[in-house]
Amino acid sequence: MKTSSCSVLALLMLGALSTNAQAGQVRTDGQDIILSTKGGLKLQTEDKSAGFQIGGRLQWDYTQDESDTAANGNETLEDFDARRARIFLRGHFNDFEMKGEFNLAESGTSGGSVTDLYLKYKGFGEMANVTVGKQRVPFGLEVLTSANDISALERSAITELYTLDRSAGFKLSGQGMEDRFTYGIGLFEANGNGTNDFQEQAFAGRVTFAPIITKSSLLHFGAGFQTIGATDPLQESDTANFEVAGAFGPVHAQAEYFTSDVGPQKFDGYYVQVGYLLNGGHRPYTDGIFKRVKPVQGGTWELVTRFEEGDGDFGDVGLDEIDGQQTTFGVNYYMNDAVRIGLSYMDGESNTNSDSGNELRMRLQFTY
Repeated sequence: MKTSSCSVLALLMLGALSTNAQAGQVRTDGQDIILSTKGGLKLQTEDKSAGFQIGGRLQWDYTQDESDTAANGNETLEDFDARRARIFLRGHFNDFEMKGEFNLAESGTSGGSVTDLYLKYKGFGEMANVTVGKQRVPFGLEVLTSANDISALERSAITELYTLDRSAGFKLSGQGMEDRFTYGIGLFEANGNGTNDFQEQAFAGRVTFAPIITKSSLLHFGAGFQTIGATDPLQESDTANFEVAGAFGPVHAQAEYFTSDVGPQKFDGYYVQVGYLLNGGHRPYTDGIFKRVKPVQGGTWELVTRFEEGDGDFGDVGLDEIDGQQTTFGVNYYMNDAVRIGLSYMDGESNTNSDSGNELRMRLQFTY
């Protein structure tokens, strides 16, 4: 007899409430189902051939921005809102995997948008995964690291200017050599959410290699290329990226350099970031990117600093897209796997005039 989804959910709730419940499986007419609450709510068959997961995030921020520009004079802005509030659904069946992530609210937007929506085929092995739909564009280290996991509360102005982040398209990706080597290459919409977006296309690719990768040490190199088409040839861009990163015991560091041709104009910029885990430990790394710090018993404290210079999007400190420089200082407290409290201060200035700005940001983050 088949069991309805409502019946399965009722059984799970009754099992959780029972005072004398013991570990076991939910019996079905097929394989046993295993319930996991680590990193979200996950159900999967005992042989892991099929499964379903639900999770999400809430990042609630207080910000105080001060800027002094020739265009707007002295400005002070103060805000308290949801930086990101998202829910995701992920499922897999045999060699197929799907994910849908939905934006409930985000600072500066009304929410209600789709962040990820894709189908992945993994039947060719770990060296050749095919992904179709809205997804991360394979270009850059910081942009591919989840906003849940980056050490500074906001990504660098350099990353914000040169990367697409997510777009609808087709991607071929994989990894090998025991996670030392990764690659991704794909064709995407240059500017999505319209009805004729694929007429203007973006092509991007990234490759990484980690000659050192152990439980306590990492050395990472990466490079990428991205070309973005446009109706106006003067807006077409070709951008190259170079990455280096490392983690040795409690110290971790990363740096990226971007150089871009937009029509006849040339732009470039770089950032360097260093972090230190006060309680010891090691920043995790997999699939060519850093992951979130795993707290020790009683929580883990992290210090982080970043310097960046060049053409970037310095909107966080009220300077928009300019040739400038910015310094960031931050501290994070990872209470447990779900809760993080962060504080950061960014100070930026223009390289071409006297415009300047700064931002103080505090965040309470909950992920599940």
